[in-house]
Order: sequence, then C-alpha cells, then structure tokens
Amino acid sequence: MNSEAKPLIWSIAGNDSGGGAGLSADARAAAAFGVHLCPVVAAITVQNSVAVTQVEPVSPEVLDAQLAALAADMPPAAIKTGLLGGAAQIAVVARWVDRLRQANPQLALVVDPVLRSSTGAPFADDETLRAYRELLLPRATLVTPNRREALRLTGLPEGTLEPALAAALQAVGAQAVAITGGDDGAAQPAWSLDWVQTDLANGWLALPRLATPHTHGTGCTFASSAAAALALGFVAPDALVLAKMATTWALRHGYAAGQGAGPVAAPMGFGTQPGLMPLMSWGEDSDFDSCLRRLDGRQQLNSLPEVDLGLYAIVDSAQRVASALEAGITTVQLRIKTPPAAHAADAAWALRLDTELRAALAACRAAGATLVVNDHWQRARDMAAQDPGAAPHLALHLGQEDLQALGADGRAALAATGLQLGISSHSLWELARARSLHPWYAACGPVWPTLTKDMPWRPQGLDNLAWWVHMAGAPVVAIGGILEHAQAEAAAASGAAGVCVVRGLGEDPALQAPGWRAAIARGRAAARLPVPALPHPSLARN
Repeated sequence: MNSEAKPLIWSIAGNDSGGGAGLSADARAAAAFGVHLCPVVAAITVQNSVAVTQVEPVSPEVLDAQLAALAADMPPAAIKTGLLGGAAQIAVVARWVDRLRQANPQLALVVDPVLRSSTGAPFADDETLRAYRELLLPRATLVTPNRREALRLTGLPEGTLEPALAAALQAVGAQAVAITGGDDGAAQPAWSLDWVQTDLANGWLALPRLATPHTHGTGCTFASSAAAALALGFVAPDALVLAKMATTWALRHGYAAGQGAGPVAAPMGFGTQPGLMPLMSWGEDSDFDSCLRRLDGRQQLNSLPEVDLGLYAIVDSAQRVASALEAGITTVQLRIKTPPAAHAADAAWALRLDTELRAALAACRAAGATLVVNDHWQRARDMAAQDPGAAPHLALHLGQEDLQALGADGRAALAATGLQLGISSHSLWELARARSLHPWYAACGPVWPTLTKDMPWRPQGLDNLAWWVHMAGAPVVAIGGILEHAQAEAAAASGAAGVCVVRGLGEDPALQAPGWRAAIARGRAAARLPVPALPHPSLARN
C-alpha cells in the first residue's frame, strides 16, 4: 500500500456530458501523471461527440463555495482553468488565486482559455475576453491557447506569427506561453508543432503528427498535463515537454465513443516511451523534416553505430591530454576556457590556444584516439580543413548557452564542419533541443553535485541518468561529481556510453585509469538500472 500523499491540482472547468473534454479529460491526464485532481465545476455543458447545444455557468456563489471547501482541506500545488462560463466566474477564480498565493507563493496557474468548442460553439463574449486579459493572464504561470484563441485574446490580426502572439500575451502578464498547434497542420503537415515561450527557453516543440479522428479533449489534456508537471516541481519548459508527450500518448489511445470525434485518453506509462520524446528548435526557424528522415520509430538516430566511449577524460592542457593517452584513455576532451581578459583580437592568447590544440591533436592521432575540443569549434574546423587526415580524430563539445549564442547561421556553420558534436543537457527541454542537432552524444549532468563549475542545476542522480539513456535517442555520457569508482560503476550500469572523469584522474592518470576502467566494466556487466516512470525536476521552480 502506498500511503504517500500525491500532489494536488484543481481543475476549474466545464463538465462535458459526453465525457470527452473538460473535467473528464483533465482527470484522465492527472491520473497519467499520478497526481490527484479536484474537479471544480464552473459550467455545465449539454453536449455529445457531435455538438454542444447548451452551456450553463454555475453561479459565482456556488463556484466560490466549491473553492472555499477545497482551500480549507486540499490546497493545490497548481490550478488549471478551462471553460469558466463568464466574467463573474473569472473574477472568483482570480480572487482565490491571490488568497492561495499568500500561503503558497509558488502556486502555479495554468490558463487554458476555452473560448469555443471544437465543434465551433462560442463560449466567450467580449466581457469574458476582457476579464481574461485583466484578471487571469496577469496571474498566469502558463497560458496554453491554440492559435485562434491567441488571436482573440490579443486582438492581433490574422497572420501574426506565434512568437509575436506569445509576446503580446506576456506583455499583459503571462509568465510563459505555449501556443498549441496540434489542430493546425497547414504549415507543417508532417508535424504537430507547439510554440513555447518562457523565461528559460523559446522554440517549437515538435512530434510527428498522428492521423486520428479521435481528438476530443486534446487542449484540455495538454493544459492539465502541464499543470500536473508544474505541481510535481518542473519548470515551465520542462512541464511543456512532458505535456507534449502525454498529449501525444493520449491521442494514440483515443477511441470512438459516439458518432463524432472520440476522446483522447492518456494511460500511465507515457514517460518511458522513447517515441514520445519531442524535438525542440533553437528559435523560430526549424528543419524538422531533416530530423524526421534521421529518426526511426523509436526516435533513435538511423544507422547509429554502437558508441562506447568508456572512460571519458576531461583535461585542461595538452600535457594532460598526453598523460591520459599514455594511460590508455581513447576519448579525451580538452577544456580550455577563454580567460576573462582575453578576446578574439588577443594574439598572444590565440597563439597559446592553437599551440595547445595542435599538440593535443597530434598526440591523439598518434595514439589512434579522439580529441574532443570544448567550445573552440572554429579552430577545430580550421585544423580539420588544413589536414583532412585529422578529422577522424577530432570531435566537438558545446554547451547549450554557446549553441544558442551562435544563432541559426552559426549552428549551420557548425554542422557544416562535419565533426561529431557532443552537447550538454541538464533538463528535459535541453535534451529535446539537443536532439534536433543529431548529436554524437548528449551529456547528462551533473549526475552528482560538482564543484568544477557553478550551476543552478540539481543533481540528476542515477534515476534521471537511466531515464536519459532510455529516452534520448542518442548515446548518453554521464558527467558531474564522479569521484569514486562506485559512482562510475553505477553510471555504467545505467547504459551510459561514456563516464566522464575530471578530478578523479589525479596527478598521474596512468595510476588511476585502470581502477576507473574496471569500475566501468563491472557496471556494464551488472543488471541495468531501472528506468523511472518520470524523471525528477533538475531545476527549482521560482
């Protein structure tokens, strides 16, 4: 018996007499996340799978009484709103959000602005729209309109692009926006695209579009899934990755329940389906069609060779590269950070860097090993261009901030080098974004607390590492805080393609490397670590 309390979310929405959308869909989504949903009836609809024939908002007094009863006993970690019925009901919800946040400033509010039914019935007049803009959007942690709803909320003209629509919604107070596009396949018929705009990441979340007639409750499922993920502690872009996964899973399990579109239904288990892990663009432009050609049914890279990086050394000088090679290590990253005082025009610094890189590359070529150049990809590109025989011994590693700073043109130039690219990933959205660049590997970290750099990320732990290995669709490298052989053994047992060691190599890698390799071998021979139903949050939600 599991007596542990589940996170609570309130759904304040309409009751669908046909059981497809509204509170019915919200309850199914919450169950898939393992959270407890309290269904608060804001409106009663008379509908079936074909049409909505009547909407009867509950009185503001009855809505207020429902919320008061819950607040006294079952305060929420997140609130999701759906069909609210009118401006008076919106005002009640806004007042309760303010009261609840006095006790819990972290309370998340997800606003799904249900302005019309999927069959076309209107649900919101001008007064209701004004109440959304003035009362709910300024309080929203996340708002999840589709494109038509975003246009109505903002009053912007048809043809306005999603980033501008999201910016307009943020301008009136919404912290994060996801403009869902699953119902609009005109621009990208092969893809279901949602535009995500948050303080941490912007871009398109993408999964291949599913051909199904059973789509009733899709928007409700997406918003409720995001609310459930926020209640579990995930930041907005990570919550939206999980919402995308759960909603696609629900579409896969939709079924007929009448003459019209049937309901979507997400059973538990979506979080361990590799085919549900979305891609995420780095900005407004995307080339998801090329991604689709490179992904198989499990969303793993086609024709991906088995990658075994084993003991992966990270060092800070050519001399340390040579020492690692003498110890038999065949994958060595040279991490030389540009000093704060140096800049592109600093000839002395550039000469020192080139000297180190060329010496390290020569040593790796002689040893038949791979030099992974951290950050300085242009110099690696130039060395490969000057000596094509060097390219098989060269690879790159970049962090996400550096990749973002390159812009679309810079990332295209990076891809044109043809060099294998490893990418850091610390969160779900970073993993989704890394996947769009077809990485040689995705680094998952920090697995354990690390002192080598100051970072906001919580330790991933072995549970998230196992999840990364199972879900990434690319080889995964474990990095961060690996100081003991037992840690390397456990990391290898996750199935990670490589285990990064920095300080653990000591002064003489030749003395330390055998112990690390033996630990990795023991981990590879051990039973695989279990994959959790969901990862845990790796960044605290402010």
